[in-house]
Amino acid sequence: MRAWIVGAGLLAATAVAGPARADRMALWTIVHEQCAPDQKDHNSPKPCEFVDLTGGEDKGVAILKDLHGKAQMLAIPTRRIAGIESPEILAADMPDIWGAAWRARTLLERRLGHDLPRGAIGLSINAASRRSQDQLHIHVDCMLPDVAATLAAHAGEATAEWRAFPYALNGRRYLARRLDSPDLAGQNLFRLLADGVPDAARDMADQTMAAIGAHFSDGAEGFILLASHADTGDFSSGHAEDVQDHDCAIAAEPPK
Repeated sequence: MRAWIVGAGLLAATAVAGPARADRMALWTIVHEQCAPDQKDHNSPKPCEFVDLTGGEDKGVAILKDLHGKAQMLAIPTRRIAGIESPEILAADMPDIWGAAWRARTLLERRLGHDLPRGAIGLSINAASRRSQDQLHIHVDCMLPDVAATLAAHAGEATAEWRAFPYALNGRRYLARRLDSPDLAGQNLFRLLADGVPDAARDMADQTMAAIGAHFSDGAEGFILLASHADTGDFSSGHAEDVQDHDCAIAAEPPK
């Protein structure tokens, strides 16, 4: 029976990118009823790839392999947080989900069989109305090759302030800023979005953002953050996940 439950949980994970009729609480059920208890009671994260309960379940983060995509991982809090619209994402005790998501790149690379350049990996979260799951989750995956190349070529144009990025990325326009942090540990990117983008704090539900690894010309390692929002009547908007490539083509020939 236990094996069947785990199998069903993994199958439910496909609902992340599935139809609207899918169980919108599938991620929460998997993490809350399986991954976190198994880690706590048996020191095993299954069916997740990894669970960090340092500081307790209120501060924990689970990493789950999404069945959609070659190597895509999802970083999910082990406490109940619905999504980008939830007030608690701006609180001081927010789990270190962005840092955990970046650390999960090693699990992605393990699936691919080799390391990737920093700029080939990105993290994203979609707007509330553009997601299929009602538990906060960060997509950890490869970048579209042309998006990675454009960001690498123009990384020097990003500053510590949010500004319009002058080039379309997969057909979309974004605000962009530079973040000097090697690993995002302790960084609350939701706070940077809410504090730095005009009107974002009043309408977090419609916001979408991504963080892409970067090397800057001054030698610093950091990230380029992208932000946009969901437009009424244009359902193709509000998906920062669109700058990622779940087929991971960039892994076949990583950029120089």
